[in-house]
Amino acid sequence: MDGGLILLVFLAVLFAWLLNRVRRAMRLGPVGYAGIMIVFILATLLIWGQTLRG
Repeated sequence: MDGGLILLVFLAVLFAWLLNRVRRAMRLGPVGYAGIMIVFILATLLIWGQTLRG
């Protein structure tokens, strides 16, 4: 396994945990939650693509 991929998985788990806390605090609905997840997935894919090229 790639070291960068392991780091991304770790960041994803950390982000999911933080997002759950934020969602509870802000009382986000499923639409807001899905929107944040989509943005995070796109950002992760972009970062991962950059590491592949570099």
